[in-house]
Amino acid sequence: MATAAREDYRVNDRIEAPEVRLVGEDGQMIGVVRLREALDRARDAGLDLVEVSPTAKPPVCKILDYGKFKYEAQKRANAARKKQRVIEVKEIKMRPGIDDNDYNIKMKKVRTFLEEGDKVKVTMRFRGRELSHQNLAMNILTKVKDEVSDLGKVEQFPKMEGRQMVMVMAPLK
Repeated sequence: MATAAREDYRVNDRIEAPEVRLVGEDGQMIGVVRLREALDRARDAGLDLVEVSPTAKPPVCKILDYGKFKYEAQKRANAARKKQRVIEVKEIKMRPGIDDNDYNIKMKKVRTFLEEGDKVKVTMRFRGRELSHQNLAMNILTKVKDEVSDLGKVEQFPKMEGRQMVMVMAPLK
């Protein structure tokens, strides 16, 4: 029921159609009835008449407790919002002359980020004359890609952006 999140349901006397397709409080289809009869049935049951599908011909109305209906719709929307996960882009910065231990520590971080489901942006910074050795940076980025190929794939291949080379990796799942 995708329309449950919207707030503009017509209820009881705000329904304007002369005839409605009525669904009872137990979910049973009653059929096409005059609006006055549908309102009387809803009042007899101590519930509200709610127009759930105004675009249908004739509009579909249900006999139900409107307050409970709105509460449950809000609970469903909150549950859906709670389940969604925002993917963050985490950044790892390196230099072309990175040592083995530093590289291993950075790779552990890349692995944990990918395991948590986040994207990883690996940035190679160049200072001074390092800019003329872009092949070293490309080799390191290729090594990064090969080492985490079981956890992630390259979303954006290495490219130069000013004085740095950037590669973006996304988790496989």
